[in-house]
Amino acid sequence: MLIIYSYNMLYSLKRTLYRLSFVAIILAITDTSLAEDRIYTVGIVPQFETKRIHKIWHPILAELEQRTGLRFELIGSPTIPHFEDELMSGNFDFAYMNPYQIMLASESEGYIPLIRDVSRTLHGVLVVRRNSGIQTVEELNNKKVAFPSPNAFGASLQMRQELSDKFNINVEPVYVNTHDSVYLNVAIDQTAAGGGVQNTLNRQAPEIRDMLRVIHSTTPVTPHPFAAHPSVPKVIRDKVHNALMAIGESDSGKQMLVHIPINQVGPASLKDYDALNEMRLNRFYISSN
Repeated sequence: MLIIYSYNMLYSLKRTLYRLSFVAIILAITDTSLAEDRIYTVGIVPQFETKRIHKIWHPILAELEQRTGLRFELIGSPTIPHFEDELMSGNFDFAYMNPYQIMLASESEGYIPLIRDVSRTLHGVLVVRRNSGIQTVEELNNKKVAFPSPNAFGASLQMRQELSDKFNINVEPVYVNTHDSVYLNVAIDQTAAGGGVQNTLNRQAPEIRDMLRVIHSTTPVTPHPFAAHPSVPKVIRDKVHNALMAIGESDSGKQMLVHIPINQVGPASLKDYDALNEMRLNRFYISSN
């Protein structure tokens, strides 16, 4: 009887394990199905005016939907501070952000870098009017300088750090929300100078760009990553990562990504941004809270 009892117990245990395994498989399939059915929000740091951001990103997200079978919704942010509030609250499933923002967002919300441009570095540019008498950075001491926002990375955060640490000067910041507005303010002589980045300067209308002159470029750093919130299932993160990599390998995809701008897409990790720690940018970061 003891042997029969043990056999029955073993048989019962096996049946229980089979049931549990079956339930686990069903739950996994259900979770994956739910993950694929939901709409994923995408936030974009507003370097450009809203119309241009939508023009750049809608075709990319449409291609992502085609390749992954997922659905995405572009969430507009009128200003960089507004974008940061949403980012630091974890309100974006995916986001394209500046180098310092990924460090903060990783620490506060656990955002995971997926891809970045691996063909170039990012550097800020300090511009003055082409016909301005200002020739050196030191001549800007105590003058008005336009910046997109306090925490725009190369254009403002790193630029203000270098004005202080490299040139030992103080300026009067004027925050004008976007890179486009910075260049316009300098062009119409509202401020003595303005901070931007090379890529946004290159994309200005010729009549604006030709009125400006660069007098300083910041130390190059790893450019903006496209990242995912940790609440996004890994299987979905991998799908998006692989799709973006594939988009970057096609001629039509390259034409779309170059407007972000990403010239050559590649994998990103937090280690790519370690050099920022040495800059101690927290001294210049201004929280909106």
